[in-house]
Amino acid sequence: MNTTIDRALVQKLPLFVRAGDAGTEAILATAVSRRYGAGAKVFDQGQAADQFFILLHGCLRVSQTTSTGQPIIVRIVNPGELFGIAKALRRTDYPGTATAVSESIALAWPMVAWDGLFERHAALAVTAMQTIGGQLQQAHARIRELATENVERRVAHTVLRLVSQLGKPEAGGTRIDFPVSKQDIAELSGTTLHTVSRVLTAWEGHGLVQGGRQKLLVRDLARLQQISDGIL
Repeated sequence: MNTTIDRALVQKLPLFVRAGDAGTEAILATAVSRRYGAGAKVFDQGQAADQFFILLHGCLRVSQTTSTGQPIIVRIVNPGELFGIAKALRRTDYPGTATAVSESIALAWPMVAWDGLFERHAALAVTAMQTIGGQLQQAHARIRELATENVERRVAHTVLRLVSQLGKPEAGGTRIDFPVSKQDIAELSGTTLHTVSRVLTAWEGHGLVQGGRQKLLVRDLARLQQISDGIL
């Protein structure tokens, strides 16, 4: 659903702070604001990439379907991040499916405007490079973890990454501030739902976390960091 662009959401994002008032107006001139309810798809894997986006509010999950038909989460998109940037990857289709985890608002531009916008606005180019760099860094970390670390450490890394991206301090710990399931954590850490359930149950028994329906409260960040570092 298209909505009016909320300047209050736009102005606080690093991209538009760097662009300044005049740059912001020029960048927004060809943008459309869209609202997605929880569970709504922004685009599907393999769909022609005719738009690119920046998330203003909410949270998105980007997943890919393997050759065996299994969906795997490859990225969580937070406010201020570009996504759907297939052209930067020299693709004409989207490599994954983007789904709103919670009520979300994004700006969308036609992909045909890509070259002109990035040539005229250095702030947009910097944001794109940071997005791609962050994705590469996370991909390298996950590959290294899969190759060298045991399952408990991988799950700890995954939970800590979610905390750093979406953690919200509250009484008793830090809550991952979006609906996250055990299946989500399993896909992000490259393991099975059964294994994640076993690990989280053990952690809950030792007071490290507190679970709930698609909720996770981390009660002992220091101990979780030790587990991720291999200090068992």
